[in-house]
Amino acid sequence: MSEKRTSLFDNALLWFGAGVSLAEILTGTYFAPLGFAKGLLAILIGHVIGCTMLFLAGVIGGKMRQSSMETVKLSFGQKGSLFFALLNILQLVGWTAIMIYDGALAAESAWPIGSWIWCLVIGTLIILWILAGIKNLGRINTIAMAALFILSLILCWKIFGSGMSAGIAEESISFGAAVELSVAMPLSWLPLISDYTRSAEKPVEAAAVSAAVYGLVSCWMYVIGMGAAIYTGEYDIAQIIVKAGLGIASLLIIVLSTVTTTFLDAYSAGVSSETVFPKMKGKWAAIAAAAIGMIGAIFYPMDSITDFLYLIGSVFAPMIAIQIADYFLLHEDRSQKAFDIKNMIIWIIGFAIYRLLMKVDIAVGNTLPDMVITILICLAASKINVHKKDKKIA
Repeated sequence: MSEKRTSLFDNALLWFGAGVSLAEILTGTYFAPLGFAKGLLAILIGHVIGCTMLFLAGVIGGKMRQSSMETVKLSFGQKGSLFFALLNILQLVGWTAIMIYDGALAAESAWPIGSWIWCLVIGTLIILWILAGIKNLGRINTIAMAALFILSLILCWKIFGSGMSAGIAEESISFGAAVELSVAMPLSWLPLISDYTRSAEKPVEAAAVSAAVYGLVSCWMYVIGMGAAIYTGEYDIAQIIVKAGLGIASLLIIVLSTVTTTFLDAYSAGVSSETVFPKMKGKWAAIAAAAIGMIGAIFYPMDSITDFLYLIGSVFAPMIAIQIADYFLLHEDRSQKAFDIKNMIIWIIGFAIYRLLMKVDIAVGNTLPDMVITILICLAASKINVHKKDKKIA
């Protein structure tokens, strides 16, 4: 890795691009049955929870100067971290495929030349972004983000300009389920953020800026999706953008937002691959992830992402809860161990609790209660361990 450090502005641009996403607009449409006021409240509560966790995860990697999956060694040991790195690679390749698929469908609606062609175009642009490198994107990223910002403002104006409600779908969603869907998106970035804060000039500030910028932009995208469903009666992401009547600008929003978001997924898949296969070059692994995602997007339909989001939450919420407990509260470092059985058992318990909580409608969603319970189990297990050591000494 180069020693060149990224500035706070670089981090802000990076996470602005992550937030401007078709997947986030699509997820926002699910909030429409709550109505605008309750939907907005669910979006805000969920993002405060999710982005707080995102910040804490970024601080750990930033201060340790380690990638996300390298920091997992602190809690789960050298071999234990490989399990989560493999899961992370799988979810990142999955995200890459989903994002390219959604982007291609939307682009096809704006300019019908064949969805598979758009998959190739978007996939190729992501690979070019990877080849340019996170620290060398510079002016390209600045121009891309400025264009996305302006186009997103226009899209907002087009959707909300009428002020007329077109009605909402009859299918309902509970407030707790909506909060969880809001938490889910920032939670999906937890296994990635340290890949970027580790090279920041000011890691703690970079984590704060990254979480804040991403949170604000992500909320904005959710609101666009929810507003489109309420005010235009449209739930299809492709049609939302096309019906806004932006012409070629709609195509720019679709392609740019897909590339700038999916680039981070593919890049981090490469970084995580270095944890599992130390001799592998992260850049080439990232290109391979983008290529696999592109092929998957061409051949497999990926129309619903809610189950995928919940699966990510159930895997990574208890993982980061254990890391938060170890780093901030217990000040434990298990990276010299091969495998930490105690924390793996706690993770399994946390995973099971999350899946059980999915059957219960809780106003703050599943993630926060699951993480609080997991952290409390960590603290209790640590105290039991101390008592055992004291007895042996006595």
